[in-house]
Amino acid sequence: MSVKGLLAILFFYSIQLFSQTESKTIILKDKDTDAPIEDVTVTLLKTKQNLLSNANGIVTFELTGSTNIQIKHSSYLPINLRSNTLKETVNTIYLTSNVNELEDIVITKKHPQKILASLIENSKKRLTVPGRLKVYCREFFKLNGKYSYFNDGLMNIQLLNKSRKTDAIILVEQNRSINLTNDFVKDDLLGYNLNDIMENYYNFKYLNPLLDAVAKKEYDFVIKVFSKNKDYNVISAVPNENASGLLDDFTIIYDPDKKLIIEVSSIVSPLVLSKIKEKTSLGSKNIYKSMFKTIYKLQNNNYYLIGSKEEIGFEKNEKNAKKDIEVRNYFLTKNFSTSYYKFKEEEVFKDKTLHNKKNVILTDYWNESGLTATEDEQQIINTIEEIH
Repeated sequence: MSVKGLLAILFFYSIQLFSQTESKTIILKDKDTDAPIEDVTVTLLKTKQNLLSNANGIVTFELTGSTNIQIKHSSYLPINLRSNTLKETVNTIYLTSNVNELEDIVITKKHPQKILASLIENSKKRLTVPGRLKVYCREFFKLNGKYSYFNDGLMNIQLLNKSRKTDAIILVEQNRSINLTNDFVKDDLLGYNLNDIMENYYNFKYLNPLLDAVAKKEYDFVIKVFSKNKDYNVISAVPNENASGLLDDFTIIYDPDKKLIIEVSSIVSPLVLSKIKEKTSLGSKNIYKSMFKTIYKLQNNNYYLIGSKEEIGFEKNEKNAKKDIEVRNYFLTKNFSTSYYKFKEEEVFKDKTLHNKKNVILTDYWNESGLTATEDEQQIINTIEEIH
């Protein structure tokens, strides 16, 4: 064999070796308690891919060559590491809490409500628009305690302007919507309204109840700072004894220097739910579970939504019986860029949800979603693959 032929073969195999992908799993745990940590942002800096840990603290991804990996959570010290330090297929990484010491209450001249209003306005102005989000979303639907419907999709969302209303163009690359039972569930389905989802997230509409004048009377506002975490402050707003109605407990984590909101979460507490009088009229709903969370990211001078999670459970009064309905939704920005994508008008998705869209499956896109399913969720996904 000639030298040129040998070099060509070596070059071919070196390309193959370099392009081989390797699957890696990271389990993120609390150093002190050994508990799994949910909603940790893991970024592969080479590809700028974002991942988010699930309820078991797990992220799974494919590696092609080495990369730096950035691991961040608002309640833990950040970690940066090289991918070649992940020697095993499954690697456990322990994070050190930065909020495990006593917190201090911040005394301010301004009412926390005014500080929150200022944070919202500054964050809205600072969000990077125009911007392009490569998004994976996943929705689980339960009817009477049984998983009955599932959909997920991979989309490009182009944010166009910063007027009062955030305009977004949605292109759906791939999607699937599956009825998991023989029961007719379409009439009860809930899910992300994709027409206004970015408007809600980019204008922080979920925080509107805290900006009303009456909120000062109904909520106890407190600003906290932790001695080991100077990067973030926390605003908590909890309904007080004078409050009435279905009011959430709110937690807002923000950067006090840049005055940017990093995380918003809310939950209806069992105490509030216990005070709500049960509705008995036909078609009425009695909520027994409700939570919401969004996470925002500031990196390389870009500030954008990285993920959200919503969950609701309620009983609906029907003519002959009650229906128990639970919905769990996930939304993750896999990649962000400021580039603009080209499209034809007929390609724009204009429906509210993915429920009625014809399935388009070109690849196993859910395996590279950046959102690893829990064991419970994986069983549902496996059922879908068996059906199809």
